[in-house]
Amino acid sequence: MNSLLDKTHIRKNILTGEEVLVSPHRTKRPWQGKVEKNEVLNKTAYDENCYLCPTNKRAGGQITPNYKNTYVFENDFAAILPESNTQKLKNGLLEAHSERGICKVICFSPNHSLTLAKMTIDEIVQVILTWQKEFKELAEKEFINSVQIFENRGEIMGCSNPHPHGQIWAQETIPVEIKKKTSNFLNYYKKNNTSILEDYSKQELSVGKRVVYENADFIIVVPFWAVWPYETMIIPKEKAKNILQMNENKIVNFAKAIKTITTIYDKVFDVSFPYSAGIHQAPTDKENYDSWHWHMSFYPPLLRSASVKKFMVGYEMFAMPQRDITPEMAANLLKEIADIS
Repeated sequence: MNSLLDKTHIRKNILTGEEVLVSPHRTKRPWQGKVEKNEVLNKTAYDENCYLCPTNKRAGGQITPNYKNTYVFENDFAAILPESNTQKLKNGLLEAHSERGICKVICFSPNHSLTLAKMTIDEIVQVILTWQKEFKELAEKEFINSVQIFENRGEIMGCSNPHPHGQIWAQETIPVEIKKKTSNFLNYYKKNNTSILEDYSKQELSVGKRVVYENADFIIVVPFWAVWPYETMIIPKEKAKNILQMNENKIVNFAKAIKTITTIYDKVFDVSFPYSAGIHQAPTDKENYDSWHWHMSFYPPLLRSASVKKFMVGYEMFAMPQRDITPEMAANLLKEIADIS
């Protein structure tokens, strides 16, 4: 098995059914491509020009209140709107339908200079409690069938404001990624009567090569099928279909896992690490999703240094994802940082 993983090979993503081409020998190739500018460390607790800082005016004209921990509002420039105007287009091979939804912004803290890595466990717990509250309220709406919680961190990930914040997009249609995972969770559950992520977590803990962190309720692993250079996944050890099924102890341990991985990331290249992070949960269309196992993924783009980004272009746009740094190489580096910290 080791000889296979040392050479060019293809790995399967058991959650989506997709594949990734892994080319370990390419880590030695010289780099003459684009170099990003390093993100300047933010040290300002309050920025009068930031529309997410307390008491400031937002782009839509509303005043942000003087909030003390987390603050949530409906996005002033939402990608999906709640208006009901059900329409369909079916003209030969041309198909489309209207879409309803609600987009929210979640400010993690009033302190403009923070990131999740710099926040305390108690502060991250408040973020998680806010996620739970918003998920519950949105899931109970009749026309909402999927709720996506995510964060874009850093300018090179398209984040338009450095203030610590994330988003929630809740919508009528179940997105493609959730559909693929729902199908694979169900197929595995029918055959084995267990969660595919429970069994995968046990195997990763047994192997030990890709596990970066573990506590009583969660593991952080570089997935065997990881696409991004330092991609990780936070997996609850016990199967649960969404984040509402966490008690107080599990919430604290989830916060510790988030704190741990974001802190490790910041030390990889000694820079405030950019990423896109998201929580995948079961659809909210009132169907039975006993096979689902929620999880949180981090997709960081940095490749070789703080200024060299991984681009998905060429072969990856037209064929399939490809990576040079193997998940085992990435996990080893992240574990070494965790041990030193």
